[in-house]
Amino acid sequence: MAQQFRLNRRDLIRAGGFLTLSFGIAGNRSHATAAEAVKLPGDLEDTPLLSAWIRIDADETVALMIGKVELGQGAVTAVAQVCADELDIDLKRLRTISGDTALVPNEGVTAGSQSMPNCASAVKQAAAEVRHILLQLAAEKLKAPISSLKVEDGTISGEGESKITYWELVTGRELERKATGKVKPKDVADYKYIGTSVPRLDIPAIMTGQALYIQERRPDGMVHGAVVRPPTYKAKLKKVDTSKVGNMPGVLKVVRNGSFLGIIASRQDQAYDASSALAKVAEWDVENDLPGDEGIFDWLLSAPTRDEEIMNETAGAPHTPSRVFEATYERPYQMHGSIGPSAAIATLSDGGMLTIQTHSQSVFETAKAIARMLGLDPAKVRCQHIPGSGCYGHNLADDAAADAALLAMEIPGKPVRLQYTRPQEHKWEPYGSAMVVKTRVGVDDRGDVLTWNLELWSTPHGTRPDGEPGNLLSARYLAKPFAMPMPKNGGPPNYAADRNAIALYDFPAQRVVTHFISEMPLRVSSTRSLGAYANVFAIESTMDALAHAAGADPVEYRLRFLKEERARDVLKSAAQKFGWDQWRKSEGRGRGIGFARYKNLAAMTAVAIEVEVNRKNGRIRLIRVVAANDSGQTISPDGITNQIEGGVIQSLSWTLKEEVRFDKTSVLSEDWKSYSYPILTFEEVPPIDVTLINRPGEPFLGTGEAAQGPTAAALGNAVFDATGVRFRRIPFTPKRILAGLKA
Repeated sequence: MAQQFRLNRRDLIRAGGFLTLSFGIAGNRSHATAAEAVKLPGDLEDTPLLSAWIRIDADETVALMIGKVELGQGAVTAVAQVCADELDIDLKRLRTISGDTALVPNEGVTAGSQSMPNCASAVKQAAAEVRHILLQLAAEKLKAPISSLKVEDGTISGEGESKITYWELVTGRELERKATGKVKPKDVADYKYIGTSVPRLDIPAIMTGQALYIQERRPDGMVHGAVVRPPTYKAKLKKVDTSKVGNMPGVLKVVRNGSFLGIIASRQDQAYDASSALAKVAEWDVENDLPGDEGIFDWLLSAPTRDEEIMNETAGAPHTPSRVFEATYERPYQMHGSIGPSAAIATLSDGGMLTIQTHSQSVFETAKAIARMLGLDPAKVRCQHIPGSGCYGHNLADDAAADAALLAMEIPGKPVRLQYTRPQEHKWEPYGSAMVVKTRVGVDDRGDVLTWNLELWSTPHGTRPDGEPGNLLSARYLAKPFAMPMPKNGGPPNYAADRNAIALYDFPAQRVVTHFISEMPLRVSSTRSLGAYANVFAIESTMDALAHAAGADPVEYRLRFLKEERARDVLKSAAQKFGWDQWRKSEGRGRGIGFARYKNLAAMTAVAIEVEVNRKNGRIRLIRVVAANDSGQTISPDGITNQIEGGVIQSLSWTLKEEVRFDKTSVLSEDWKSYSYPILTFEEVPPIDVTLINRPGEPFLGTGEAAQGPTAAALGNAVFDATGVRFRRIPFTPKRILAGLKA
C-alpha cells in the first residue's frame, strides 16, 4: 500500500529573461546508470531538473515553480514554507508561480490530497539539492570547506568577514542539473517555517478586496460571453432563428456550432439577456429517460456492472459465525455547489496563441483537451491557473475554460470573459455519484467480527478532461461532436468508487466487491473524497451497530480490531478530547464517533459529534464536534486545522441536507432554496475543536479530504444514540427522521 498513484506527466518548462534560462524536456529515465537510479520523492521523479522548480532571480528573490494550485486548501503556502526552510531564505523573498502550463512542472491534477506527499516532498528535495549546489559554489569562491559555511536568508558566510549571496553565485546555468536524491534535507530541529502557522499567502489579497478570484478579473478590452444550454443532457438542437438576437443591444456575435449556442456581447448583462432570448427561440429534441431521484437506488442495483473483487482474505476465519448482521446504505447525487459560479477568460492573440485563465484543478490536461477540441497545436494553448471562488473537485471550471475558448476563437484579440449563471452551475456540473453500499458481517458469541463483507454499487467518480475533449461538456454538442470516453474506475492504492472500501481494521476475514456502473443518468465526476464519503459512512456505521449489539463501548470495540498504533492514537485522542468516558446521556441527546485513514495511506482522522434530536419536528441540532488528525510531519498546523474544519462542515451539510433533485427529464435543483438544494447555514455550524498529532520526520500526508467519511459516520452514530433508530439513507432530513421515528 506504500506505492503512490502516478499520473502521466508532460514536462515542458520555459523560463526566459532571468539569471537561469531553462528548457526542461521530460526524458526517459530508463537510460540512467545504476549509480544514478535513485528513486526521487514525489513529482521530482517525473521532473528531475532542478531549474524547473527553483530559480534564483536577479532582484534578490527566489522563484518557486509548482504544478499544484491553490484551491483554498493552503497548499501553495505550505509548499512555500518547505522551500524557504530548505533554502534558508526568508519567506518574503520567495515568489511562487503555480499552475501556468508554460512555466511550471506538469504535476497533473491538484486532487486526491496529493499536494503534500507529491509536491511538497519534491520541493523539499529539490530545494535541499539547490542549497547544496550553492554551498559548493560558495566553498570554491570563499576557499573554505562546506562544513564551515553558514547560510542566513540567502547569504553564505565563511570565516571572518567573508560572505557571498545566492544572487552573486548564480550567474548562468548553475542550477541546470538533475536532482540526485543523494542530498539529505535539513534536520527537523533546524526548521524555521515547517511546523508553524504561517499566514496564507493569498489572505492579504482576500482581506483587502483585491481581484484575486477569476470571477473578479476584468482585463482591458474585455468582452463577455454566455452560452445556452440544452434543456436536457441528450437534447439536440433542431432549429434556431438568431437574426433578432443578433440585433439586440451590445451583441457582437451569435455563435452556433451544431447544438452549441453562444453569445459575445459588450457587457455581461447584455450577454445574459441575449442568451435568454436565444434560449426562448431554440427548438430541441428532448429525451425522457432518467430514473428520478427517488428511483436512483433501484436503478443502481439493476444496472449493468463491471464487477471486481478488490479484496478477499478469508483464510483467517476460525469458525462459523453465531450471528450475521446485514445493512444497506444509500448516498444520493450531491453537488459541489460552488459559491461562485464557474468562470474563465480566454484570449486568442494575433499570433494564434490561445491563453486561458481558469480555476481548473487540471490545467495541463484541460489545455490539451481544449487544443484537441479546437484542432490547435497543443503548444498554442496555455492555461494559467487563477483561484476560483469555490472550487474543490471537478465542477464546471474546465467547461467554463472550454466555452470561453470556443467564443474567443470567434473574436481574436479580445479577452472573452464567461461566467455561468447560478442555475447553469447547479444543473450542469458533474455531481458526486449516487451510491449503494451493503455490508454483511458475521460475529462470534462475544460480538467480535469473524467475517466482513462489503459490496458497493456506483457510477464513475472521475470524468475530468484528462486530455479528452469528450469530457468537456460543450464538445459533445458541436457540429463534429466528441464522444465521451468510456469512464474507468481508479485502481489501487487510491481507488475511486471504492476508495476506503477496504476497512482498515484487522478482521479475520474480509471481502470487498465493487460493482462499477459506467452508465451515468446524471453527469458525475470527482467531489471531495470520491467514494470514501459513502464507504466510510457504511463501514463506521456498521462498526457502531456491531458495538451496540455486543453491548460494547463504540471506541473500545473499534480498538479491538485497530492494530496500527498511529491510528489507535488518533481514535483515542478524539475520544479523550471529546470527554468520551465522562459523557453522560440526557434526553434527546446522543454522541457518535467515526474513524478512517484517507485512502488507507494518507491522513488519519477521527471525529466525535454530539447532537440533539427533536422528536416533534425531526430536526437535528449539532451541539459540538471534536476531531483528531495525524497528517505525518505537520507543515502548517493552521492549514491542517482549516482543512479538517472545512471538511467537517461540508460533510455535515452533505449528510444533513444535500441531495440533487431530478425527474425523468432533467435536474430540478437550481438554487439554494429548501426545496431545491439547501446547504448548511452559518448559524447551524457547531463549535469544532481539532487536535493535531505531529509526527516530525515522517512523510507529509494529504489532509484535504480526510474528514468527510468520519464526519458522516459520527453524525449517523450520534443520531442513533439519541433516538435508538439507525438511519442509513443520506441526507438525514427532518422528514426522514420523523418517518424513522414513527416506523
